[in-house]
Amino acid sequence: MTANASPSPVLSAAALKAELSGPRPPVLLDVRWQLGGPNQRPAYEAGHLPGAVYVDLDAELAGPAGEGGRHPLPDPEEFGAVMRRAGVSADTPVVVYDGGQGWAAARAWWLLRWTGHAQVRVLDGGLAAWTDGGGPLLTEVTPVERGDFKPNPGAIGLLDADGAAALARTGLLLDARAGERYRGEVEPIDPVGGHIPGAVSAPTTENVGPDGLFLAADALRARFAELGADAAGAQVGVYCGSGVSGAHEVLALAAAGIPAALYAGSWSHWSADPARPVAVGSLPG
Repeated sequence: MTANASPSPVLSAAALKAELSGPRPPVLLDVRWQLGGPNQRPAYEAGHLPGAVYVDLDAELAGPAGEGGRHPLPDPEEFGAVMRRAGVSADTPVVVYDGGQGWAAARAWWLLRWTGHAQVRVLDGGLAAWTDGGGPLLTEVTPVERGDFKPNPGAIGLLDADGAAALARTGLLLDARAGERYRGEVEPIDPVGGHIPGAVSAPTTENVGPDGLFLAADALRARFAELGADAAGAQVGVYCGSGVSGAHEVLALAAAGIPAALYAGSWSHWSADPARPVAVGSLPG
């Protein structure tokens, strides 16, 4: 799999400021989210980037939890309706941000890319990077013009359980969760700890520096090459707990120029079926 020269899927706060004052400002989506925590709309209403529209990850970027996992993919047509209400059009650039961790923003980025939007990026460092750079926050909600985006799923790679299992044997399947969950030492959320046999531990938290910003593209390429994803490597897939932090790893791979598929159901889907094998320990198994 070769690296490409596509524009970076992340942009800095300074670059976003310039684009917002330019002739073709992007649509802004605020996707602040907290796993297991309260809805973040009150935080959005207390202060958001000028013109940003709030999108609820649990209600609008995922379907109902169940057999498909904790955050299964939303119905594409329902997702398209949400995006149109938010002002997203097919030919309009979109920038997504969250509170700073980047996982929720990456989920929105991945969904837009998977459904065919070609001009979507994530604000590197999220809201924190914006305010640290002196960017203003507004409390008023600015009405947006309805967009025309129509989803066309399949633009980037998506894996199901069988596809993830096969890729772990024939290519490279990365587990984006914390190492202790991969090893099966702890499992705070899902039925059982461990990992998909053959998967390689690659915590997505290691794709960012202490400042919360993504590592430089060269550093990301070096990291993924050590894990087996380089110019001469096999196809790459990613999973996590429920398809949110895994999207962040897919984003990091894209920033390194390496396309990757996402197992959207991830461990919450895999581990729900006791017939599926589970490996534990630090080795892929």
